[in-house]
Amino acid sequence: MVVNVLHFTTVLELTSAIKGLISQNFSEVSVEGEISNFKAASSGHWYFSLKDSHALLQGVMFKFKNSRTGFIPNDGMLVRVYGSLTVYESQGRYQIVVESMVLAGAGKILELIEQRKRILAAEGLFDEERKKTIPLFPRRIGVVTSPTGAAIRDILQVLGRRASGSNIVVLPSAVQGSGATQELVRQIEIANTFHLADVLIIGRGGGSLEDLLPFSEEMVVRAIGRSKIPTISAVGHETDFALSDFVADLRAPTPSVAAELASGPQDELKNRVQSSVHTIVTSLRYEKTRVTSALAPFQPQKLEETFRIYLQPLLQRVDDANDRMLQGIQVLTNRNRTKLSNLTGALEASSPREVLSRGYTIIRDDLTKSILTTSASTHAGTVVEIEFFDGKKRGTIDGKI
Repeated sequence: MVVNVLHFTTVLELTSAIKGLISQNFSEVSVEGEISNFKAASSGHWYFSLKDSHALLQGVMFKFKNSRTGFIPNDGMLVRVYGSLTVYESQGRYQIVVESMVLAGAGKILELIEQRKRILAAEGLFDEERKKTIPLFPRRIGVVTSPTGAAIRDILQVLGRRASGSNIVVLPSAVQGSGATQELVRQIEIANTFHLADVLIIGRGGGSLEDLLPFSEEMVVRAIGRSKIPTISAVGHETDFALSDFVADLRAPTPSVAAELASGPQDELKNRVQSSVHTIVTSLRYEKTRVTSALAPFQPQKLEETFRIYLQPLLQRVDDANDRMLQGIQVLTNRNRTKLSNLTGALEASSPREVLSRGYTIIRDDLTKSILTTSASTHAGTVVEIEFFDGKKRGTIDGKI
């Protein structure tokens, strides 16, 4: 029987061969798992493990990819990632290099929202006949949103430019997480009870489907439906949606557009928005065509493969070297601190004061103040100064002993 043995000169050569096989056969993979041992490095890269009840997979997501994720993972979070498998040669382990990451529960949230939408629509809550007209020139504009988010800054900036004669009433509310639903309902009801505004903007900036969920809660939808004040829903970006969009009297694609719709004639504002959208779409199409033409000769697939092979391991090595350098500095600092302590103790033990405390004295010529080290340096009648540990005395030499 003939046995084919593969011979390799170095460990690196074998590891590189394995890396090539894995990269070639697992260049595009998608997997769902639980985040574990998550670490955000000072460089901005994310390192973590994906696990289920039976297996563990190391993962890395570099800064230029994770900046578009929209959330920071936590240990225990269930996610679905897309990327490619490779081998980190310096540690001899395989890992997934993640290109994109989403929360794994998004499908269930969409299913819940669609089910709720059907029930509320059947009640007529979204009927056009119920919609109120947005006033052309409101004197008071109310805003229900987070007082610290990007949405309120965008809204106030637009209103400051376009509605300087109107009073702006901010009704602060959490817009995601525990308690957000109740706060949104309470602020909508307060605005109506005290008639704090002529038009009410309700919304927030962009986020994940889970982040936007309070604006699809039944309590919030019904509170908007009961509002006697005309309402504008402005949740997330243009591609986002919430059930508040269907029940509100007007839906704005972004908080900034909501501020424009609330601060000027609707026809004029709609024409401006449509013109802007047309300009942006045309510009993006032109840019896409130009960039595609410029990149065509460079074979993006080949560039991506080259990048994965050479640059990504170097980025990981930089992070590893940084960790080792910090550990080395700490060890050196501790070692020098111990050495300094030892030298200080030795110096203190050999100081004149320490010698005097052990019963020795220093004898000086009282006239010249020079230290007398031999008996020949004195004679009978010499006046001397004797220094003890606790003070000095003066005496006279009366002769040899």
